[in-house]
Amino acid sequence: MSSPPDHCLFEVLEAIARRAGQAILALYGGSAGVRLKGDSTPVTEADLAADRVIAAGLAGRFPDIPVISEESVGSAIAPPEGAHRFFLVDPLDGTREFLERTDEFTVNIALIESTRSVAGIVYAPALDECYVAAGGVAWFIGKDGRREGPLRARAPATTGSVILASRFHRDAKTDAFIASQAGARVITAGSALKFGVLARGAADLYPRHGRTMEWDTAAGHAVLAAAGGSVRTFDGVDLAYGKPGFANPGFVARGLD
Repeated sequence: MSSPPDHCLFEVLEAIARRAGQAILALYGGSAGVRLKGDSTPVTEADLAADRVIAAGLAGRFPDIPVISEESVGSAIAPPEGAHRFFLVDPLDGTREFLERTDEFTVNIALIESTRSVAGIVYAPALDECYVAAGGVAWFIGKDGRREGPLRARAPATTGSVILASRFHRDAKTDAFIASQAGARVITAGSALKFGVLARGAADLYPRHGRTMEWDTAAGHAVLAAAGGSVRTFDGVDLAYGKPGFANPGFVARGLD
């Protein structure tokens, strides 16, 4: 099957992500129905509801493209590792943000081709903010429907960089990295929103040493790359997708190189 047209991807991914966001918001602020998965990470009824919406939406529009979702990996419906072309989905990125009611949780959907994230959407339903990328172009869509773009990340500062950090996942290695950047200022953001902040040129760096999975980063990676930024390991290798186990190494996301 040939790649879907870029304008079609923009529209379809946005529509599916918004429907998933509605499913999440219907449960936001109520009883979360939290349980632990086999890897001891939490999953809520909102995760599962959004996952069902996304799976149905993608299957209906792109039936020949496999879908790898955080909630389906390890089940019988997960496609095999090493697939050449597939969707990567995190139906609710930032479960901690959802449970703490910070509003900074997202729906992440990315299209992977030959280990690269070539299109994606990061939608924050509680904020009604959306970052979407396809065809090498990224856009921001605000709550009033205003579209801003094409987005362009900013060139790195020689001193006084703005560094993004997780509110709930800071560690000693991240603090050491921040300390190594002369005059750096730290701002916090939840979930994959950090990639959007970089893509809009509002920050310079996002280092991540702790555990992440491919569905955590793929959609944001597509947005940032389309805006001229990069996501690389600490050895300088571009982050790749479809790895055995779908786990990411540590990485640094940057604005313009």
